[in-house]
Amino acid sequence: MKVSIIHPVLNSHEIVRRQVLHYEKMGVPEDTEIIFVDDGSDPVIEIKTDLKNFTLIHTNDFRPWTWPCARNAGAKIAKGEYFVMVDLDHIISKDFVTLVHNFNGDFIRVNREFAVLDEEGNLTQNRDILRAYGLPDNYDIRFNPHRNQFAIHKDLYWKMGGFREDRIGLPYPQREDGDFAKQWRLLYEKGEIRDFDDLVGYDKRPILYMFPNGKYCGDVDYNPFDLFHNLSRKTEKNYFYTRTR
Repeated sequence: MKVSIIHPVLNSHEIVRRQVLHYEKMGVPEDTEIIFVDDGSDPVIEIKTDLKNFTLIHTNDFRPWTWPCARNAGAKIAKGEYFVMVDLDHIISKDFVTLVHNFNGDFIRVNREFAVLDEEGNLTQNRDILRAYGLPDNYDIRFNPHRNQFAIHKDLYWKMGGFREDRIGLPYPQREDGDFAKQWRLLYEKGEIRDFDDLVGYDKRPILYMFPNGKYCGDVDYNPFDLFHNLSRKTEKNYFYTRTR
């Protein structure tokens, strides 16, 4: 198996349905697997699909903000040489999958654009639809990369120990992504990571698409059409919340 795409998911039943439709229409190589990790949804997520190499697992972990555990759980059962780690509000294109298949390094960072999967699983960047999902008109369709969306060689992932699970239970944000990024930076500075930007070029980075939601729509808890989980990000430790109060 070459690539394992791992999506942690919590109480986002409709988005899972759309994502699966998207993968069915897009088609993925036979040596690619898709893993959805249902991280304590109530009711549990169930899905029927003819996708080959599709796995849905249930962690039954009902604690809040356990996405690091869910990512590690997906990685533990993944068979791929590369893990593609993406949150459920992000949408993978076939070009991205092809790029990972052709890559021989250790790590791929991505650029991002806003988009939506409609009810039939079709990707659209129609401005009227993006506006309906809450994206302000003055926002460029292209926006900042995010350190927690990436492709990584399995050996590097486990060399870094996966994501820390000892911070579960602390107030949001627990900064597991920041710790992971710090470990990556230290290894990179030692010359131990073959990064896509160096091997192929920053300008060749793949594009990852994302549903408008949260801080990009004016409220860190903004949840378009109640499609995603309702865990609150409104804590004193969240800079994106405290700066707007």
